[in-house]
Amino acid sequence: MITEIQGFHKMKIIDIHTHGISGYDTKTADSDHILKIAGIQGSSGVSDILLALYPSSLDTMRSQMKTIKRAIEKQKTGQDERKKTKNISVPEIRHRGSAKQSVLHESSMRGEKSARILGVHLEGPFVNPSKCGALNAAHCIKPSLQDFRKLIDGYEDIVKIMTVAPELNGSLGLIRQMAGQGIIASMGHSDATYAEAEAGFHAGARGITHLFNAMRGFQHREPGIAGFGLINQEVYMEVIADPHHLHPGTLDLIFRTKNPERIIIVSDTVKSTKRAGGRRSVTDKRGKLLGGSMTVTESAQRLMEAGYRKSLIMRCITKNPEQYLSSR
Repeated sequence: MITEIQGFHKMKIIDIHTHGISGYDTKTADSDHILKIAGIQGSSGVSDILLALYPSSLDTMRSQMKTIKRAIEKQKTGQDERKKTKNISVPEIRHRGSAKQSVLHESSMRGEKSARILGVHLEGPFVNPSKCGALNAAHCIKPSLQDFRKLIDGYEDIVKIMTVAPELNGSLGLIRQMAGQGIIASMGHSDATYAEAEAGFHAGARGITHLFNAMRGFQHREPGIAGFGLINQEVYMEVIADPHHLHPGTLDLIFRTKNPERIIIVSDTVKSTKRAGGRRSVTDKRGKLLGGSMTVTESAQRLMEAGYRKSLIMRCITKNPEQYLSSR
Protein backbone atom coordinates (compact mmCIF):
# COMPACT_ATOMS: atom_id res chain seq x y z
CA MET A 1 0.00 0.00 0.00
CA ILE A 2 1.22 3.51 -0.77
CA THR A 3 3.00 4.87 2.34
CA GLU A 4 1.81 8.44 1.97
CA ILE A 5 -1.83 7.36 1.70
CA GLN A 6 -1.71 5.11 4.76
CA GLY A 7 -2.39 7.99 7.10
CA PHE A 8 -5.79 8.31 5.49
CA HIS A 9 -6.85 4.69 6.10
CA LYS A 10 -9.92 5.91 7.98
CA MET A 11 -11.00 8.20 5.15
CA LYS A 12 -13.44 7.16 2.50
CA ILE A 13 -11.56 7.10 -0.81
CA ILE A 14 -13.94 7.03 -3.78
CA ASP A 15 -13.36 6.32 -7.47
CA ILE A 16 -16.43 7.27 -9.51
CA HIS A 17 -15.07 6.03 -12.85
CA THR A 18 -13.46 2.61 -13.22
CA HIS A 19 -14.21 0.08 -15.98
CA GLY A 20 -12.00 -2.67 -14.59
CA ILE A 21 -8.46 -3.64 -13.75
CA SER A 22 -5.95 -6.50 -13.96
CA GLY A 23 -7.80 -8.66 -16.47
CA TYR A 24 -11.35 -7.97 -15.31
CA ASP A 25 -13.89 -5.46 -16.58
CA THR A 26 -17.57 -4.61 -16.64
CA LYS A 27 -18.10 -6.33 -20.00
CA THR A 28 -19.04 -9.54 -18.24
CA ALA A 29 -21.97 -11.72 -17.23
CA ASP A 30 -20.04 -13.10 -14.25
CA SER A 31 -20.72 -11.23 -11.01
CA ASP A 32 -17.60 -12.77 -9.46
CA HIS A 33 -15.52 -10.86 -12.02
CA ILE A 34 -17.15 -7.66 -10.78
CA LEU A 35 -16.27 -8.62 -7.22
CA LYS A 36 -12.67 -9.20 -8.35
CA ILE A 37 -12.53 -5.58 -9.56
CA ALA A 38 -13.84 -4.43 -6.18
CA GLY A 39 -11.26 -6.58 -4.41
CA ILE A 40 -8.33 -5.28 -6.45
CA GLN A 41 -9.46 -1.67 -6.01
CA GLY A 42 -9.90 -2.29 -2.29
CA SER A 43 -6.36 -3.67 -2.05
CA SER A 44 -5.09 -0.34 -3.42
CA GLY A 45 -6.84 1.57 -0.62
CA VAL A 46 -10.03 2.54 -2.46
CA SER A 47 -13.12 2.37 -0.23
CA ASP A 48 -15.96 2.84 -2.74
CA ILE A 49 -16.31 2.57 -6.51
CA LEU A 50 -18.74 3.32 -9.29
CA LEU A 51 -18.37 0.82 -12.12
CA ALA A 52 -18.39 2.47 -15.53
CA LEU A 53 -20.11 0.85 -18.52
CA TYR A 54 -19.12 1.41 -22.13
CA PRO A 55 -21.80 2.25 -24.70
CA SER A 56 -23.22 -0.87 -26.28
CA SER A 57 -26.65 -2.05 -27.33
CA LEU A 58 -29.30 -1.23 -24.75
CA ASP A 59 -29.87 -4.92 -24.08
CA THR A 60 -26.15 -5.52 -23.52
CA MET A 61 -25.85 -2.58 -21.14
CA ARG A 62 -28.91 -3.80 -19.23
CA SER A 63 -27.37 -7.26 -18.99
CA GLN A 64 -24.16 -5.75 -17.57
CA MET A 65 -26.17 -3.75 -15.03
CA LYS A 66 -27.92 -6.97 -14.02
CA THR A 67 -24.52 -8.55 -13.36
CA ILE A 68 -23.37 -5.57 -11.32
CA LYS A 69 -26.57 -5.54 -9.32
CA ARG A 70 -26.04 -9.22 -8.54
CA ALA A 71 -22.48 -8.42 -7.39
CA ILE A 72 -23.79 -5.63 -5.14
CA GLU A 73 -26.25 -8.07 -3.58
CA LYS A 74 -23.49 -10.66 -3.06
CA GLN A 75 -21.29 -8.02 -1.50
CA LYS A 76 -24.04 -6.96 0.88
CA THR A 77 -24.77 -10.58 1.80
CA GLY A 78 -21.09 -11.11 2.51
CA GLN A 79 -20.99 -8.04 4.74
CA ASP A 80 -24.02 -9.26 6.67
CA GLU A 81 -22.41 -12.68 7.10
CA ARG A 82 -19.18 -11.12 8.33
CA LYS A 83 -21.12 -9.23 11.00
CA LYS A 84 -22.77 -12.45 12.16
CA THR A 85 -19.47 -14.34 12.32
CA LYS A 86 -17.35 -11.54 13.70
CA ASN A 87 -16.60 -13.38 16.93
CA ILE A 88 -16.47 -16.90 15.50
CA SER A 89 -13.13 -18.60 14.97
CA VAL A 90 -11.92 -19.62 11.53
CA PRO A 91 -12.15 -23.37 12.33
CA GLU A 92 -15.82 -22.91 13.31
CA ILE A 93 -16.49 -21.11 10.02
CA ARG A 94 -14.86 -23.97 8.11
CA HIS A 95 -17.09 -26.41 9.97
CA ARG A 96 -20.30 -24.45 9.46
CA GLY A 97 -19.98 -23.15 5.91
CA SER A 98 -18.94 -24.22 2.45
CA ALA A 99 -15.34 -23.99 1.32
CA LYS A 100 -16.15 -20.92 -0.79
CA GLN A 101 -17.78 -19.16 2.18
CA SER A 102 -14.82 -20.06 4.40
CA VAL A 103 -12.39 -18.34 2.02
CA LEU A 104 -14.58 -15.24 2.08
CA HIS A 105 -14.67 -15.14 5.89
CA GLU A 106 -10.99 -15.96 6.32
CA SER A 107 -9.96 -13.17 3.96
CA SER A 108 -12.15 -10.68 5.84
CA MET A 109 -10.60 -11.77 9.15
CA ARG A 110 -7.13 -11.14 7.72
CA GLY A 111 -8.20 -7.55 7.11
CA GLU A 112 -8.59 -7.81 3.35
CA LYS A 113 -11.31 -5.40 2.28
CA SER A 114 -12.99 -4.92 -1.07
CA ALA A 115 -14.13 -1.54 -2.32
CA ARG A 116 -17.86 -1.17 -1.84
CA ILE A 117 -19.73 -1.05 -5.14
CA LEU A 118 -21.98 2.02 -5.02
CA GLY A 119 -23.57 1.52 -8.43
CA VAL A 120 -22.85 2.33 -12.05
CA HIS A 121 -21.65 5.20 -14.17
CA LEU A 122 -23.14 4.87 -17.65
CA GLU A 123 -20.55 6.40 -19.98
CA GLY A 124 -23.06 6.77 -22.78
CA PRO A 125 -24.70 5.74 -25.01
CA PHE A 126 -26.00 9.31 -25.57
CA VAL A 127 -22.61 10.76 -26.50
CA ASN A 128 -21.07 12.26 -29.63
CA PRO A 129 -19.52 9.64 -31.96
CA SER A 130 -17.08 12.28 -33.26
CA LYS A 131 -15.58 12.40 -29.74
CA CYS A 132 -15.91 8.75 -28.87
CA GLY A 133 -12.26 8.36 -27.84
CA ALA A 134 -11.79 4.71 -26.86
CA LEU A 135 -15.54 4.06 -27.01
CA ASN A 136 -17.17 2.29 -29.94
CA ALA A 137 -18.68 5.03 -32.12
CA ALA A 138 -21.24 2.56 -33.52
CA HIS A 139 -22.91 2.43 -30.10
CA CYS A 140 -23.12 6.20 -29.59
CA ILE A 141 -26.78 7.08 -30.21
CA LYS A 142 -28.99 10.16 -30.29
CA PRO A 143 -30.54 11.18 -26.97
CA SER A 144 -34.03 9.76 -26.57
CA LEU A 145 -36.23 9.71 -23.49
CA GLN A 146 -37.73 6.45 -24.72
CA ASP A 147 -34.33 4.77 -25.01
CA PHE A 148 -33.24 6.27 -21.71
CA ARG A 149 -36.26 4.81 -19.92
CA LYS A 150 -35.74 1.45 -21.62
CA LEU A 151 -32.08 1.45 -20.59
CA ILE A 152 -32.49 2.17 -16.89
CA ASP A 153 -35.88 0.52 -16.24
CA GLY A 154 -35.47 -1.64 -13.14
CA TYR A 155 -31.97 -0.32 -12.45
CA GLU A 156 -32.84 3.19 -11.26
CA ASP A 157 -31.43 2.33 -7.83
CA ILE A 158 -27.92 1.62 -9.09
CA VAL A 159 -27.52 4.20 -11.88
CA LYS A 160 -25.74 7.10 -10.17
CA ILE A 161 -24.06 8.99 -13.05
CA MET A 162 -24.60 9.11 -16.79
CA THR A 163 -22.32 10.79 -19.31
CA VAL A 164 -24.16 12.70 -22.05
CA ALA A 165 -23.08 15.10 -24.80
CA PRO A 166 -25.08 18.34 -24.23
CA GLU A 167 -24.83 19.56 -27.85
CA LEU A 168 -26.85 16.67 -29.29
CA ASN A 169 -30.51 17.25 -30.14
CA GLY A 170 -32.67 16.09 -27.26
CA SER A 171 -29.88 16.09 -24.71
CA LEU A 172 -31.16 19.04 -22.65
CA GLY A 173 -34.54 17.39 -22.13
CA LEU A 174 -32.75 14.17 -21.23
CA ILE A 175 -30.55 16.00 -18.71
CA ARG A 176 -33.64 17.52 -17.09
CA GLN A 177 -35.22 14.07 -16.88
CA MET A 178 -32.09 12.60 -15.32
CA ALA A 179 -31.86 15.40 -12.76
CA GLY A 180 -35.51 14.87 -11.88
CA GLN A 181 -34.84 11.18 -11.23
CA GLY A 182 -31.77 11.76 -9.09
CA ILE A 183 -29.22 10.64 -11.70
CA ILE A 184 -26.20 12.91 -12.09
CA ALA A 185 -25.73 14.11 -15.66
CA SER A 186 -22.04 14.44 -16.49
CA MET A 187 -21.15 16.12 -19.78
CA GLY A 188 -18.52 14.35 -21.83
CA HIS A 189 -17.47 12.63 -25.05
CA SER A 190 -18.67 15.89 -26.47
CA ASP A 191 -17.98 18.51 -29.12
CA ALA A 192 -19.96 21.12 -27.17
CA THR A 193 -19.16 24.80 -27.44
CA TYR A 194 -18.89 26.89 -24.29
CA ALA A 195 -22.52 28.00 -24.73
CA GLU A 196 -23.76 24.45 -25.28
CA ALA A 197 -21.96 23.22 -22.17
CA GLU A 198 -23.39 26.13 -20.21
CA ALA A 199 -26.88 25.23 -21.45
CA GLY A 200 -26.31 21.66 -20.27
CA PHE A 201 -25.31 22.93 -16.85
CA HIS A 202 -28.41 25.12 -16.59
CA ALA A 203 -30.54 22.14 -17.65
CA GLY A 204 -29.23 20.27 -14.62
CA ALA A 205 -25.87 18.69 -15.52
CA ARG A 206 -23.58 18.65 -12.50
CA GLY A 207 -20.31 17.30 -13.83
CA ILE A 208 -17.87 16.90 -16.71
CA THR A 209 -16.36 13.52 -17.56
CA HIS A 210 -12.52 13.32 -17.71
CA LEU A 211 -11.82 16.97 -18.54
CA PHE A 212 -9.94 17.64 -21.82
CA ASN A 213 -10.11 14.00 -22.90
CA ALA A 214 -12.58 13.02 -25.67
CA MET A 215 -13.98 16.55 -25.99
CA ARG A 216 -13.58 19.78 -27.96
CA GLY A 217 -10.31 21.44 -27.06
CA PHE A 218 -9.81 24.92 -25.64
CA GLN A 219 -9.41 27.64 -28.25
CA HIS A 220 -9.02 31.34 -27.56
CA ARG A 221 -12.15 32.32 -29.50
CA GLU A 222 -14.12 29.24 -28.46
CA PRO A 223 -13.19 27.86 -25.02
CA GLY A 224 -15.55 24.92 -25.56
CA ILE A 225 -16.73 22.48 -22.92
CA ALA A 226 -13.21 22.26 -21.45
CA GLY A 227 -13.09 26.03 -20.99
CA PHE A 228 -16.52 25.97 -19.39
CA GLY A 229 -15.35 23.30 -16.97
CA LEU A 230 -12.40 25.42 -15.88
CA ILE A 231 -14.24 28.73 -15.67
CA ASN A 232 -17.48 27.65 -14.03
CA GLN A 233 -16.72 27.21 -10.35
CA GLU A 234 -19.80 25.13 -9.52
CA VAL A 235 -19.61 22.28 -12.04
CA TYR A 236 -17.67 19.23 -10.87
CA MET A 237 -15.08 17.73 -13.17
CA GLU A 238 -13.28 14.42 -13.39
CA VAL A 239 -9.52 14.49 -13.85
CA ILE A 240 -7.45 11.49 -14.93
CA ALA A 241 -4.17 12.20 -13.17
CA ASP A 242 -1.97 9.40 -14.49
CA PRO A 243 1.18 10.36 -16.48
CA HIS A 244 -0.49 10.00 -19.89
CA HIS A 245 -3.85 11.76 -20.12
CA LEU A 246 -2.89 15.33 -19.23
CA HIS A 247 0.32 17.32 -19.62
CA PRO A 248 1.83 18.44 -16.27
CA GLY A 249 1.15 22.05 -17.32
CA THR A 250 -2.50 21.21 -17.94
CA LEU A 251 -2.77 19.65 -14.49
CA ASP A 252 -1.20 22.80 -13.07
CA LEU A 253 -3.72 24.92 -14.98
CA ILE A 254 -6.58 22.89 -13.52
CA PHE A 255 -5.39 23.14 -9.93
CA ARG A 256 -4.54 26.85 -10.24
CA THR A 257 -7.85 27.76 -11.91
CA LYS A 258 -10.57 25.47 -10.63
CA ASN A 259 -12.48 25.60 -7.36
CA PRO A 260 -10.65 22.88 -5.34
CA GLU A 261 -14.00 21.64 -4.03
CA ARG A 262 -15.08 20.64 -7.54
CA ILE A 263 -12.09 18.59 -8.74
CA ILE A 264 -12.50 14.81 -8.65
CA ILE A 265 -9.56 12.55 -9.46
CA VAL A 266 -10.71 9.37 -11.23
CA SER A 267 -8.80 6.34 -12.43
CA ASP A 268 -10.70 5.39 -15.62
CA THR A 269 -8.88 2.07 -15.29
CA VAL A 270 -9.74 -0.71 -17.74
CA LYS A 271 -9.19 -4.44 -18.12
CA SER A 272 -5.64 -3.92 -19.43
CA THR A 273 -4.61 -1.69 -16.52
CA LYS A 274 -2.06 -3.54 -14.42
CA ARG A 275 -2.43 -3.87 -10.69
CA ALA A 276 0.08 -1.57 -8.98
CA GLY A 277 1.14 -0.37 -12.41
CA GLY A 278 1.00 3.21 -13.55
CA ARG A 279 3.96 4.35 -15.55
CA ARG A 280 3.19 2.45 -18.77
CA SER A 281 0.27 3.78 -20.80
CA VAL A 282 -2.72 1.60 -21.66
CA THR A 283 -3.11 1.85 -25.43
CA ASP A 284 -4.17 -0.07 -28.51
CA LYS A 285 -1.75 -1.08 -31.27
CA ARG A 286 -2.02 2.38 -32.84
CA GLY A 287 -1.19 4.18 -29.62
CA LYS A 288 -4.71 5.34 -28.79
CA LEU A 289 -5.27 5.64 -25.05
CA LEU A 290 -7.79 3.06 -23.87
CA GLY A 291 -7.97 4.02 -20.21
CA GLY A 292 -6.12 5.11 -17.13
CA SER A 293 -2.94 3.46 -15.92
CA MET A 294 -3.26 4.23 -12.20
CA THR A 295 -5.73 3.77 -9.36
CA VAL A 296 -6.83 6.98 -7.66
CA THR A 297 -4.53 6.31 -4.72
CA GLU A 298 -1.56 5.89 -7.07
CA SER A 299 -2.53 9.07 -8.92
CA ALA A 300 -2.85 10.95 -5.64
CA GLN A 301 0.60 9.75 -4.57
CA ARG A 302 2.04 10.85 -7.90
CA LEU A 303 0.61 14.36 -7.55
CA MET A 304 1.83 14.72 -3.97
CA GLU A 305 5.31 13.65 -5.07
CA ALA A 306 5.09 16.38 -7.73
CA GLY A 307 4.58 18.97 -5.00
CA TYR A 308 0.80 19.35 -4.72
CA ARG A 309 -0.52 19.84 -1.21
CA LYS A 310 -1.57 16.58 0.43
CA SER A 311 -4.77 18.08 1.84
CA LEU A 312 -5.81 19.34 -1.60
CA ILE A 313 -5.16 16.07 -3.41
CA MET A 314 -6.79 13.93 -0.74
CA ARG A 315 -9.88 16.12 -0.93
CA CYS A 316 -10.11 15.24 -4.64
CA ILE A 317 -10.48 11.51 -3.88
CA THR A 318 -12.48 11.74 -0.64
CA LYS A 319 -14.71 14.67 0.19
CA ASN A 320 -15.26 15.95 -3.36
CA PRO A 321 -16.59 12.72 -4.90
CA GLU A 322 -18.69 12.10 -1.80
CA GLN A 323 -20.27 15.55 -2.09
CA TYR A 324 -20.78 15.05 -5.82
CA LEU A 325 -22.67 11.81 -5.32
CA SER A 326 -24.78 13.38 -2.56
CA SER A 327 -25.80 16.20 -4.97
CA ARG A 328 -28.10 13.78 -6.82
